[in-house]
Order: sequence, then structure tokens, then C-alpha cells
Amino acid sequence: MKRKVLVGVTGGIAAYKSCYLVSALVKAGCDVHVLMTDHAKEFVSAMTFETLSHNPVITNMFRRDREWEVEHVSLAKSCEIVVVAPATANFIGKIAHGICDDMLTTTYLASKAPKIICPAMNTAMYEDEVFQKNLSLVASSGATVLTPVSGRLACGDVGIGKMVEPEEIAQVVKDALSLTLDFQGKRVLVTAGATVEEIDGVRYLSNHSSGKMGAALAERFADRGATVTLVAGKMTAKIADNIAEVVSVKSTHDMFEAVTSRAKQMDYVVMAAAPADYTPVSTFANKVKTDSLTLSLKKTEDIAAAVGREKQEGTRLVIFSAETECLLENARGKLERKNADLVVANDVTQEGAGFNTDTNIVTLIDKKGEVIPLEKMPKIEVADAILNKLKTL
Repeated sequence: MKRKVLVGVTGGIAAYKSCYLVSALVKAGCDVHVLMTDHAKEFVSAMTFETLSHNPVITNMFRRDREWEVEHVSLAKSCEIVVVAPATANFIGKIAHGICDDMLTTTYLASKAPKIICPAMNTAMYEDEVFQKNLSLVASSGATVLTPVSGRLACGDVGIGKMVEPEEIAQVVKDALSLTLDFQGKRVLVTAGATVEEIDGVRYLSNHSSGKMGAALAERFADRGATVTLVAGKMTAKIADNIAEVVSVKSTHDMFEAVTSRAKQMDYVVMAAAPADYTPVSTFANKVKTDSLTLSLKKTEDIAAAVGREKQEGTRLVIFSAETECLLENARGKLERKNADLVVANDVTQEGAGFNTDTNIVTLIDKKGEVIPLEKMPKIEVADAILNKLKTL
């Protein structure tokens, strides 16, 4: 799931720079939504931002050409960060005093997400005493204010008032969303989803895995700079666009071959898939039509254990331990048996954890015995917590 960023654009000449900001955030893997004031449309067209963001641009509080909803509330709740660039003296004065007379100001004040304000204006306006009081009020409310820089302004004056460059703003956003490229240059293999073991022409053995946890991990590794190979079994989760290689597999044996043939070239191998533990001894080409059917099953290959036996020096192996009882004991046992560096343990009986949920409740255990229990959180945030822990190993 991409990180949702709301970019507000107000009516200043620096609005053209916001095109570069939106482009940079999209390239970083963000889901960018642009909200323009009427004055902003005098400088840049809504079509430009729609083309760059791949999302409709909102410019009017009272449009009726789409499904009805309280849109400023919806946006305010769903975005993870709000950036206003450029932010004019008019906009800053309004939000400093709680004035909501357009879509941007109402959405801004309705949102509890972190906020970044990028002022841009004439030097005299910026240095004005009343404006500085308004800016202080905005900063004291918790917003991050990126102080404009000095230079030649559009009006011809030379002084402070130029909006911070889009690349710097984008980096502040990425830092706030933990989108730093701290895995730049690293090669990562992630497995996701369930495997399928054929019984006959129409039936198979599998499990309830949606692949959401593995997809989130692959996305966050890629967002943070890694070159990611995703070995994907049967899954309903959406795969992010920034994954370098997606290898689709069906059976556990297929996944075994795909992983073990690539693992030695990887810096990190993350086994987030739920491969079937058993496969039929024999299968049937056609649909079996009998009153009863007895299956003989055999164990499938243990992919994580195979990687653990053969992993290269410097490679980090992450495994998952989905349990219904004795969570920590079972997870520690898997960590040791499979020669892993980190085990992510979760009790799938807990509400909000396990298969087919957008959240998870996990405990991280490393080889040194450190235990880090995490509260229930979206799987994309669990992925970030796992990546942050890997940086310490």
C-alpha cells in the first residue's frame, strides 16, 4: 500500500515548482493527491497535476461530478502527511486564525496528519510583523515550516522569500514517512502469498494467506532504495510498481527453486510467504468423482531452512512464525533450527493479526534474544518496523 500524501498548492508563482515536487514524490512510491486553490489555477493547470500524480485534482468544494462524500473530511482522514507548497501569506494567515473558506483550508484544519508548510512570497511580505506572528502561530500548532531562502524573486527584488527547492521538500516528506533510502544498493528477496498443491484437475491444498504482509515488505524495501525480487505465490494483495522483479510461482517446490536459486546473491532474504507444509504423494489428472477420498501427504521442502543452511556471510535471513499457541517458544525454536537472524512471530488467533487483514500484531526476536513486541498496526508500518530492526543487525 502506497503512502498517501496530500499536496496543497496556493496562488503564487512558485506553484510551478510544485510540479517537480509531485513528480519526485510519485517516483518515491507515494500516492499523491493535489488540492489547488482557485488562485493556484492561474499559475498551473489542474491537468498538469493530474498527469503527474495520476489522481484527480480537487479544486472546488462543491463539485458534483463524482460520488458524493464529505471530501475534505475523507482526504483529511486518509492522508498520512499534508504539504502546502507554495504557502502564500494569505493561506498562512487563514490557518493561523482557523478560517476555512475553501477546500484547502478546510482540509488542512480537519487533518490530524503531520503538516509541512513551505512559504513563498515577496521579501517585504515575509518580513512583515503581522505575517511573522501568523507564521509563529502556525509553527506553534505543530506544523513544520521550511524557511524560504534568499535570492532573486519573481518581482525582481533580491531577498528572502524563495520557496525551498522541490527536491529538499520531497526529502523532508520522505524522512517524515521513513522513506529514506537507507537500503540503497541492497539486494532483497521477499516471498509472499500462499502456495498451491494440486490434488486433481480442479482441487488443491492451500491456506488463507493474502500476501499482504509480504507485499508490504517488498514495497517498503523498494521505497527505501533496495532492488527487490518478489517471489509471489497465490495472493490477493496488490504488488507495488517499484518492485524490480516479480517471480510468480504455484507450488512450494516452485517457490523452493525460485528462492534457493537466487538467495546467495541477496543481502536480505525475507520469508513472508505461507508455503504449504504438505503435498499429496500422488495426484490425479482429472477430477476425482468418488463418494470418499483418502489422501496420502508428504512434507514439502523447508525453504527457509535451506536458505539458512546455505546463506552467505553478510546475508540476513528473516522468517515468520504464525502460531496459535506457545508463540515465543515456537518462534525461538524456528529461529534456531533455520539459522535465521530475525523471526517475526504472530498469534493468528488475535483479532487484527494474521491472514487477510490489513493490520498485524507481531513480536520481533533476534539471534541475541532481544524481544520487541509491537502493538496492532497497519502491515505497512509493521514492514517499516522490521526494516528498522534489520538496520541494527
